Amino acid sequence: MRRVVVANDHGAVEVANKVVEHLKARGFEVDHLGVYTNDSVDYPDKAAEACKKFLGGGYEFGVLACGTGIGISISANKINGIICALPQNTFAAEMAKCHNNANFIAFGGRIEYCDPVEEMLDAFIDHDFEGGRHAKRVDKIMALESQI
Repeated sequence: MRRVVVANDHGAVEVANKVVEHLKARGFEVDHLGVYTNDSVDYPDKAAEACKKFLGGGYEFGVLACGTGIGISISANKINGIICALPQNTFAAEMAKCHNNANFIAFGGRIEYCDPVEEMLDAFIDHDFEGGRHAKRVDKIMALESQI
C-alpha cells in the first residue's frame, strides 16, 4: 500500500483532516502526526517531525499544513532532501510534481483557495516528474543545500 506522512499545526487542523480523509479514500495509508486540536504548537517542529519520518523511507510523499502554509513549507525546505511546494491552485500543484519533483506539498488552513484542496492534492498525486530538462534544474535546486 502507498504511504503518506501528514503533519499540521493548530492553524490547519480542519484542512489536515480533509487531506487525511481524501488520501484514505484514494487508498493511501496515512501516518497523520497531528495535531488534532487548536492548542498551540510550533510549525517548524511539525515540519521537522514529518520530514524526518519521510526521509526514513517508505513514504511516497508528505503533506504539511499550517495557518498559511508558508511557515511550514519554508521549514521543510530547510531540510536536506526535501522539496516542499506551496501551490496556489491546481495547475501549480501539478507543476510542483511535473517540473520540480516536489516530495512534499503544503496547504494553509486559513487560506481561501480558488480550487479545492482535494483537487490540488489530486493534481499533485496524479502526475509524475517529467525529468529531461527539468531534472537538470531540480539537481541545481538540490545542490543549493551544500552551497553558500
